[in-house]
Amino acid sequence: MNSAAFDPTATAHGRDDDVPLHTLKVLVAGGFGVGKTTLVSAVSEVRPLRTEEVLTDASVGVDHLGGVEGKTTTTVAMDFGRLTFSGGVRLYLFGTPGQERFWFMWDQIAYGAVGAIVLVDTRRLSTSFAAIDFFEQRGLPFVIAANRFEGARRYTVEEIRDALDVDPEVPVMMCDVRSREVARGVLVALVEHALHASRN
Repeated sequence: MNSAAFDPTATAHGRDDDVPLHTLKVLVAGGFGVGKTTLVSAVSEVRPLRTEEVLTDASVGVDHLGGVEGKTTTTVAMDFGRLTFSGGVRLYLFGTPGQERFWFMWDQIAYGAVGAIVLVDTRRLSTSFAAIDFFEQRGLPFVIAANRFEGARRYTVEEIRDALDVDPEVPVMMCDVRSREVARGVLVALVEHALHASRN
């Protein structure tokens, strides 16, 4: 993709008759309850597709709810949203399921993606290791976005980088995925990182 066509300063709410010059598939990954569905919903210019189901007694002992005991739903397939930037770049966002029992779907969802956002919860960093390993093993560019949860201890970017043991070139940032502008900024950072990685 020609980086000159990517204008991160503006978002065009694309009409159906607007044909984008470039379409990019982006993944939003991470552990259970880190905010993937919230990010896709916050930034999508179209009504997002969600595949959330209510947690039932059948998930007891299967899904690990440590740190997110109040969560009542879970993504069982994927989330989907869309964001169009002025200049003709359109992102298709695919949120992956977070629970281990749905990880078999990741390879199919990741097919054709240019990069990924790995959302992390600093209270439960270990839930992010599987996503990081997945993208590292496949050589897919990714950025780390630490979602700020109320009441969670604050860490610096370098502390998070060290704890996750990611390479120095992997962007690490703090975010609040409930904010459209913040979530959009994370997507811009990912696209720029993927463009840079494609040149090397």
